[in-house]
Amino acid sequence: MTKACADQELLLGGLVDGELDAANTAMTEAHVLRCEGCREELERLHAVRSLIRGEGVRHQAPQALRSRISALPELNLKPANQNRVAGWLGPGLAGALAASLAIAVLPNGSQSVVEQQLVSSHVRSLQPGHLTDVQTTNQHIVKPWFNGRIDFAPPVPELASVGYPLAGGRLDSIDGKTVAAIVYHRRLHVVNLYVWPGDKGAARSFQKDGFAIEEWSRGGLRYSAVSDIPVADLKNFQKQFIAAAG
Repeated sequence: MTKACADQELLLGGLVDGELDAANTAMTEAHVLRCEGCREELERLHAVRSLIRGEGVRHQAPQALRSRISALPELNLKPANQNRVAGWLGPGLAGALAASLAIAVLPNGSQSVVEQQLVSSHVRSLQPGHLTDVQTTNQHIVKPWFNGRIDFAPPVPELASVGYPLAGGRLDSIDGKTVAAIVYHRRLHVVNLYVWPGDKGAARSFQKDGFAIEEWSRGGLRYSAVSDIPVADLKNFQKQFIAAAG
């Protein structure tokens, strides 16, 4: 087993628990792609996290403890101190404290982690060379490209006629799972549509870190569209995609 880089260990823990901001997440994930040791450590952390979250293992903290923790001054930093803390405590003590509390204390922690990973993946995809693995406007090329790479078949309708031209697709990783990312454009903006198996979860519409997100389930698949376009435009994208996908 190759050892992880010493200066990345705390960041890897923060990445797994969704405690890094978008910029640090993108930089850490880019490092993992080219570092075998850190990649193995990240996989180990994901495995440990999955075990801890299993039935009979995870402990639900009592309300009294959660209230006491919420009142800690370390978790209620004044705005003037936030940048200073993020500079040297963020990836270290503060990140470790928040990560350790997230498992036992925070409600819907898993959902929050997935939301942050979706935004981070979208931001990372905007870097040169990261947007698509297969670049084409032809659905008959993108759809079969996923065959053999994932064990499900996401629909890939062409939506250029309604203002969302297809740009291609790629594989990505969300919450430790390989997902399909289908890429569309809206004028000069990018819409990343993440698709993975799962029919649980109601449709949701929300914003995170300045990005609009639309989520829905259909035909045994879960969809999450992320973009910086106006919320109304992303809702329209969802409507047009569902109509064209059949």
